[in-house]
Amino acid sequence: MRLPASSTRIVGVANVVVITTAIIGLSLMPSPPGPHAGAAAAVRVAQSPAASPGASPATPVGLPPGVEATPEFARQVRANEAGLVPVLMYHRILRKPVASIDRTPAELRKELERLARDGYVPVTAAEFATGEIHVPAGRFPVVLTFDDGHPSHFALDEAGNPAPDTAVAIIQEVAARYPSFRPTATFWVNKEPFGLRDEASQAAAVRWLTEHGYEVANHTWSHPNLRALRKGKVREQIGRVERLLEKLGAPPSRTMALPYGSMPRPRSAARAGSWEGARYDFAGVFLAGAEPSLSPYAKKFDRGAIQRIQSNGKKGECRKWCSQYWLEWLDKHPGERYVSDGDPGRISIPRALRGNIVAKRGLQVIAY
Repeated sequence: MRLPASSTRIVGVANVVVITTAIIGLSLMPSPPGPHAGAAAAVRVAQSPAASPGASPATPVGLPPGVEATPEFARQVRANEAGLVPVLMYHRILRKPVASIDRTPAELRKELERLARDGYVPVTAAEFATGEIHVPAGRFPVVLTFDDGHPSHFALDEAGNPAPDTAVAIIQEVAARYPSFRPTATFWVNKEPFGLRDEASQAAAVRWLTEHGYEVANHTWSHPNLRALRKGKVREQIGRVERLLEKLGAPPSRTMALPYGSMPRPRSAARAGSWEGARYDFAGVFLAGAEPSLSPYAKKFDRGAIQRIQSNGKKGECRKWCSQYWLEWLDKHPGERYVSDGDPGRISIPRALRGNIVAKRGLQVIAY
């Protein structure tokens, strides 16, 4: 990976800023309630007869079956599954933002439409962390993550559909206009998912999301700074949410996001543990910023501290480390970006990058 020279200097500062702005945002929180030529050419190749269909029983909802990649095919689509992946971090979606980390429905819609036009396909945090990345050949994975389970993320209207201008409604709307843009995201929730207080409403929300291919997972019970807690209290914060999600009918969480991006001591307490019979063992623990993540196949990929990028424009501290900056940077450095070969059973990379990856779960490596 060849990030800008300034990247290593800004990451520490960026995380501190993200944590600070998150604290400010939470203190102010009200009560609940043109396509690029390279990408386009790659997609055309992926849809051509050269892409022989391959059976993939684990293909997630909303995605076509994978292809059987060959070195020639991987070269055609310029596959690079050792590249960088943007994991975007969102908080509240408000028409009138209160904190700097809030985004308006129009801003979220604009960013998602840009991703769709540029050839990005969403995967969940769990799929990314485990390397189960089902993305059509020539396209790029992106992970959409929403912290805190705010009412602006998801609500159902009287007809049982996502309420207008909520995050899920906007994702569904963009996916309807761009069929290649898979409607999925990860929602990390606290003790009152989506601001709902009664169990029946919480269960209905979780059921709708999981049945439609979204991930609902763990963001601790009361959103504390885990670094300030003893190990037993860290486990309680995580275990209580796992017990709640189980009660609501959700599958066990495969991922969690650290409140404020703050790592507990020992950091292993965030990854696995138990509390009063509620066990957790996460495939990925996610930070609060501030650069694209390494590929999950990269030798240096750390499942216990996965980087994210705050969604925001290029202003103030975000001039060099929020989503607009990084998406533009990846456009200008296409050789650094993760490009799928369309084959979930193989990892395709330029030959020069062979030493940077570790093939997991017996996946075949194609180095062209």
